[in-house]
Amino acid sequence: MPQFRLSEAARLLGVSDDTVRRWVRAGQLTAFDDSAGRKVVDGAELAAFAKAQAEQPDDPSSVGRSARNRFVGLVTEVITDKVMAQVELQCGPHRVVSLMSAEAVRELGLRPGVLAVAVVKATTVVIETPEGSR
Repeated sequence: MPQFRLSEAARLLGVSDDTVRRWVRAGQLTAFDDSAGRKVVDGAELAAFAKAQAEQPDDPSSVGRSARNRFVGLVTEVITDKVMAQVELQCGPHRVVSLMSAEAVRELGLRPGVLAVAVVKATTVVIETPEGSR
């Protein structure tokens, strides 16, 4: 069973160590001592907690889509040449980069500070695990 030290859990959840300790004291997360005497949380419990804590802003568009992976965020950078463009969004803690036509950038009015939705429909998603996490 994977276990994560409180500092690792904090890094994975994007919060401070103190926040994780408060969640443990409040009973929102269960911590126990590992074989070295360090406080750890169970990986499965941490995953369920992360999913419950994830707050994704509502998709501001009213368009129905089959793609389930939608990331609402702010445009942070647009690099355009005559034909193509690179658009970067900050969606919570995640950076999403898209390559598209310069024409699409103009039509959508994409520029830093604009609210946008990255819709991802991929035929392949690669998942990796670091050594020792299995």
